[in-house]
Amino acid sequence: MTNRLIQIALLTMLTTLPTVAMAAPDTAFFPSADGKTEIVGYLFKPQAPGRHPAIVLLHGRGGPYSTNVNRDCTLVSRTDPSTDCNANGLSKRHMMWGQFWADHGYVALLPDSFGPRGKAHGFGRFTHGDPDRVDVNEKTVRPLDAEGALTWLRSQKDVIGDRIFLQGWSNGGSTALNVMQRQGAATSGYRAALVFYPGCGPAALLAQTLESAAPITMLLGADDEEVSPARCQDVAHRSIATGSKIDVVVYPGATHDFDDPGRSRQSNPANSAALKDAMVRAIAAVDGAKD
Repeated sequence: MTNRLIQIALLTMLTTLPTVAMAAPDTAFFPSADGKTEIVGYLFKPQAPGRHPAIVLLHGRGGPYSTNVNRDCTLVSRTDPSTDCNANGLSKRHMMWGQFWADHGYVALLPDSFGPRGKAHGFGRFTHGDPDRVDVNEKTVRPLDAEGALTWLRSQKDVIGDRIFLQGWSNGGSTALNVMQRQGAATSGYRAALVFYPGCGPAALLAQTLESAAPITMLLGADDEEVSPARCQDVAHRSIATGSKIDVVVYPGATHDFDDPGRSRQSNPANSAALKDAMVRAIAAVDGAKD
């Protein structure tokens, strides 16, 4: 097979959306770095034995569960297995990405920041000012969950402790940027971050100029109806000027949630094209930062 045919085959493998039902991931519990909250997480693992790099997946403001089951969910804990908000109720997007990373040799951990705090139902659009979101906010609360996930993964025998990455969507994307800001010049934390359509205003970010020694890939939809891609570009450009390594991609015609594999979002050709490209860039971003 020629190199060109190999490249085409690889691209097809990376960008083909799952069409069959996927097995539910394992459930794990670990402490948040806040020192008081036990976080529930969902663990996707490669089939191959041995030690693997890992990635932490940070859900958006809707939470990690499908809207078909989450409206009546509140608390998710080790002692309450009866709730519908569990590994079987994860949204299609989170199942897709978790399985994507496992298929490519990564342990993927999806923490639920909302359920352990009695808010498994998540939040609707344009609810950023809702006071009920204060104790799960992306600036001072959720970054501690991501840091707890990093510590926990490093304790796992099947994880390569210095090859752990971060991915987040929307509110989780803002959280990921704040985690990288908290890391700053340190090179011992997350190796790189992949952020999808984050909120980039002062209410969402710890700083409007990011200082991160680890690389960041920022994927934005030009027609995002929830957050401002222009504001995120401004943050990125200022941060690049001060030495941070940030790659910004703006997908023409793509909306918020462009990588949601559901029919509604993927009926937009721009979203479908953006998702396929994002999968390729995701592998390139983490592979480029592994060594």
